[in-house]
Amino acid sequence: MAYVIKIRGVIVCFAVAVVIAALSLSAYYSGAYAVWMGGTVRKLPIYSVECGEKAVALTFDCAWGVDHTDDILAVLEREGVPSTWFMVEFWAEKYPEYVQKIDGAGHEIGTHSSTHSYMSRLSAEEIRSELASSSQAISAVTNKEVELFRPPYGDYNDRLVATAEEEGYFVIQWDVDSLDWKDLSAGDIAVRVLGGVREGSIVLFHNNGLHTAESLPAVISALKNRGYTFKTVGDLILREGYKMAADGRQQPAEN
Repeated sequence: MAYVIKIRGVIVCFAVAVVIAALSLSAYYSGAYAVWMGGTVRKLPIYSVECGEKAVALTFDCAWGVDHTDDILAVLEREGVPSTWFMVEFWAEKYPEYVQKIDGAGHEIGTHSSTHSYMSRLSAEEIRSELASSSQAISAVTNKEVELFRPPYGDYNDRLVATAEEEGYFVIQWDVDSLDWKDLSAGDIAVRVLGGVREGSIVLFHNNGLHTAESLPAVISALKNRGYTFKTVGDLILREGYKMAADGRQQPAEN
């Protein structure tokens, strides 16, 4: 009996060790290790912000077409909602009138790269070129400096985030994905967004989603009823004195 108990003890200890090792690896690769150890293991974009108020940022990625863009802008104007638009260079060059229209409506514009490539595969020099070229295409129309960057496909690595930050950009992801690019119905988009939003959320939409504009009135109305206000990403994020949680949530350094 004692022998059996001893064997069981060894098995339990081994199982615990395996679990701890798995959690440690998961923590390391997710960035949680940085929180535990107080250091920086991974460079993280900003997914959301611990801003101390019920505020949310609506964002729109622009890469393909403009068919539904006017409808989106009309809803935002009617509801008095500011937003942030991330534009690929070839889109901005093809539709300068929309760059001007979006900027003129008081919305914020960031870069979504020059070529919409997987930028984690690029060298630091290639990354700088993408950022500079795409930002210049936007600034040529708006006469405003570009300070926000969203990596295409949500794809990034340490080199991309570090290089962008060195060039003066805040790297922005999202913590709520509408999946509007899948042509979900307006109702399904609204359910997804409203089910995921929390204080300081950054919501991902696309300017040419088939039912994006149709979903926005319900999303905005429901969030207003919950007591949320709307900000641009530039107004939502913390610009200094912050730290990054393992899930990419930007937090005041003193927390």
